[in-house]
Amino acid sequence: MAATQIPVVVLESSNGRRAMPVLGFGTASNNLEPEVLIEAVLEAIKLGYRHFDTASIYGSEQTLGEAVAKAISLGLIASRDELFITSKLWCNDAHPDLVIPALKKSLHCDSLLSIGWQWDKLGSSHVMESKVLQEIAEARGKTIAQVCIRWVYQAGATVTVKSYNKERLKLNVQVFDWELTEEDLDKISQIPQHRMMQREEFVSANGPYKSLEELWDGEILVLHYLNYVRLWCLCKYNLTSRACLFSLLLF
Repeated sequence: MAATQIPVVVLESSNGRRAMPVLGFGTASNNLEPEVLIEAVLEAIKLGYRHFDTASIYGSEQTLGEAVAKAISLGLIASRDELFITSKLWCNDAHPDLVIPALKKSLHCDSLLSIGWQWDKLGSSHVMESKVLQEIAEARGKTIAQVCIRWVYQAGATVTVKSYNKERLKLNVQVFDWELTEEDLDKISQIPQHRMMQREEFVSANGPYKSLEELWDGEILVLHYLNYVRLWCLCKYNLTSRACLFSLLLF
């Protein structure tokens, strides 16, 4: 299979403009053997993935750096500059005296191009069990995962997918030569929305948020469907999504 040319969005930074592929490859996984991740990254690069997401909390920064070095040595890419790699500052390091050391540690792994915010790992079967998504997938001859990825792309956002299965890696990138119809989009927009985790632990009589209404600006029961798709990160297809990672660039 020839490598897929993934569309990009152009981000602005103090050091100029940088093209970011709209489809990324996620490296979050519990107790994953380094060799498995390296092989998955190499396979992803062969398929056309050029955006890779990691985080210090994932424990995958070093391994991703090793995978990139191996990809260069194998001639899969000419240089590190061909890739857009994102990492995330973990909340425990979000203190004035810890931020710079944490970033330097990530940079030491040669895995940091941008800083984003850590998303929660959430599991849900709602997406896979959605009759609407099932019907659209069957009508288009696609998987539900492909329909979700395509929906995020047509919504103008970026998405990060995570799978170490070669076939799913291939399917996840095959979403740019077809599109959802306006009727499809309308059906998806009518899927009931709900907030899966209200985060009561952030509410305290002595803290900045004294009620759930304050925490969520009164929108306790409202959840944009883009986040609804993101809830499916531990399900059958290991898909995670992320709304537009327009974040601080460090070049």
